[in-house]
Amino acid sequence: MTNDVPLTSRSLPIALLRARERVMGPIRKMLADAGVTEQQWRVLRVLNEEGPQEPTHIAERACLLLPSLTRILQKLEAKDLIVRRVHPGDRRRQIIDISDKGNQIIKDNIQVTIQLAEDLRTKMGPERHEALLDLLNELRDLET
Repeated sequence: MTNDVPLTSRSLPIALLRARERVMGPIRKMLADAGVTEQQWRVLRVLNEEGPQEPTHIAERACLLLPSLTRILQKLEAKDLIVRRVHPGDRRRQIIDISDKGNQIIKDNIQVTIQLAEDLRTKMGPERHEALLDLLNELRDLET
């Protein structure tokens, strides 16, 4: 093994950050216009796709730390984009659901995100796009 530090152009963490910025840059304007942050959008998307659930599951699915999610849920609740209720089997736990207003934000903006994703897929080519997703999922699933 060599002690040479890789060039930033060949650094996986930096490459991932640059790729994230390339993908998220166009989405940020839509989110700003919708009045939600990237993290809030991810929470709303998870709830919209998977239905009501406990905060720990939301945090995992939306790639958020639980303390961050707690603050995000407070802001989403203040905007009437989510609804909290007591878990039916354990009153100490809670279930989070997306509200009608939250669903409307998704409905009003999902076509923009679909179009942006399709544009990127077209530019990369469908095979390379799918290969990239497969590789990223493999990387995520590696045991540490």
